[in-house]
Amino acid sequence: MTASTGDTERRAQANPWLVLVTLCLGFFMILLDTTIVNIAIPDMSTSLDASLDQILWIINAYVLVYAVLLITAGRLGDLFGPKRLFVLGLVVFTVASAACGLASSPEQLIVFRVIQGVGGALLTPQTLSTITVIFPPDKRGVAFGVWGSVAGVATVAGPTLGGYLVTDFGWEWIFFVNVPVGIVTVVLALIAMPDLRLNRRHRLDWVGTALATVGLFLLVYGLIEGESHDWGRVWGPITIVELIGAGVLVLAVFLYHQHITRTGEPLVPFGIFKDRNFAVMSGVSAAIAFGMLGLFLPLVIYLQSVLGLSALQAGIAVAPLSLLSMVIAPFAGRVADRAAGKWVLTAGLVLWCAGMATVVALAEVGTGQWGLLPGLLIAGTGLGMVFAPLQTIAMRNVPPRQAGAASGLINTTRQLGAVIGSAAVGALLQAQLAGKLSEAARSNAADLPPEVRQPFVDAVAGASGGSLHVGAGQSGAALPADVPEQYRQALTEIATRTFHEGFTGAMKATLLLPLIVLAVAAVTCLFIRTRRTAAAPAAEATPVDRGGDPVRPGPGS
Repeated sequence: MTASTGDTERRAQANPWLVLVTLCLGFFMILLDTTIVNIAIPDMSTSLDASLDQILWIINAYVLVYAVLLITAGRLGDLFGPKRLFVLGLVVFTVASAACGLASSPEQLIVFRVIQGVGGALLTPQTLSTITVIFPPDKRGVAFGVWGSVAGVATVAGPTLGGYLVTDFGWEWIFFVNVPVGIVTVVLALIAMPDLRLNRRHRLDWVGTALATVGLFLLVYGLIEGESHDWGRVWGPITIVELIGAGVLVLAVFLYHQHITRTGEPLVPFGIFKDRNFAVMSGVSAAIAFGMLGLFLPLVIYLQSVLGLSALQAGIAVAPLSLLSMVIAPFAGRVADRAAGKWVLTAGLVLWCAGMATVVALAEVGTGQWGLLPGLLIAGTGLGMVFAPLQTIAMRNVPPRQAGAASGLINTTRQLGAVIGSAAVGALLQAQLAGKLSEAARSNAADLPPEVRQPFVDAVAGASGGSLHVGAGQSGAALPADVPEQYRQALTEIATRTFHEGFTGAMKATLLLPLIVLAVAAVTCLFIRTRRTAAAPAAEATPVDRGGDPVRPGPGS
């Protein structure tokens, strides 16, 4: 090692914990945005006059772009330095957050959410590569543990923090809050982060990125827009089913392209999947993200639009799940280190699934604010047992030279699970609402005068597709304009009752999908290998880039 190289490495490792705080602060802000938006759905729907399918796009536009750009952004960090990409991502995300808060229409908000996703994707991969370089092997596990805990806390804390912001300041502040945090993080990054030079010239897989983007967009578009187009024609003669089929076909072409370019630098390095634990954990990670977004999307609408809770009350109602999981996670991590993490993770998934199944069983039109507490406590216990062992099991047997690629890949699979889960649950919710609302409308119409029964049923049926509004205090459908004034109050009351009954029934049926996915993930954990392989020699634990080559500090670092 030359003197200059030694000096560079010493500088790179100066104040590593301050660097970790900076990285985690930016990472927390990015991941928080995937869940904090959910709690603001009813208020955004009312304020922006956004329909359910537009709300689904507001959620998914961010996650979709974020997911497909992660690996490419990681390789850009290898080319230009993780500090530059981290700061650039922060600036893009912060500016886009301010624009989201100023949006005056659903269309504007969707566009700015796409830009937010670009910023988030530029930032996230740089956290892992920087931690790998600045921490020595004997402290790297602790650093990754902190990083993983931040990911878990951000995911579960979103609804509670978002509820406070929406109730006291308005839905815009779930985005405005990112501005001061982003500015502070940029300043910290400029001061604390070392200007690393990873010095690997990548061949960026733009074809793979384009195929993945197009395939996922077609699939997600078809799922979200299907119900509003009655699963028929959407663009001229092209139908929703054909769009979904085309998306699946393009994704198949993407996988084939990755296979034939495996000797180069594909987005998906298939060789990593030879490690069974990594392959299993990739699927489990995607399933967890599927379940997380899939479960919270209908639940926060139910808490506000059916039970009539404010955003803050709804956030407090689900807070026990977040708080309990945060308390349990460190203890679960210690148990997982001493015993087989396989069984801790499996038990956590089973408890999480059982707890959310209890929540579904307890959810009724007349349930009180704390009526779901027993299920949330069980789910929180399980969730706290999931995050700690997941990353450890996934990375345990991955060779150090592949650590960067493996970390980027498992991040990507998690986000893909989130976007597909949100879109699939949203599509199923819309389909269930179409049937459940019409059924409730026909049942409740018997309480109306004969001359307004059919117009009422027709209005509910017409609103049960993509034009359905789910804002707090809304009935889900606009009353017919020609309704006589003497019937309007009775119609409003019955329309509200119809929406409450229809949405509750649709939610209970819809949430079976993420519960099934989580149950399958729990069974999949039985395939984890518990036998530890021999640890790699310390000399091999060289910091690596995402392409799998050793990191060499460059001149001028």
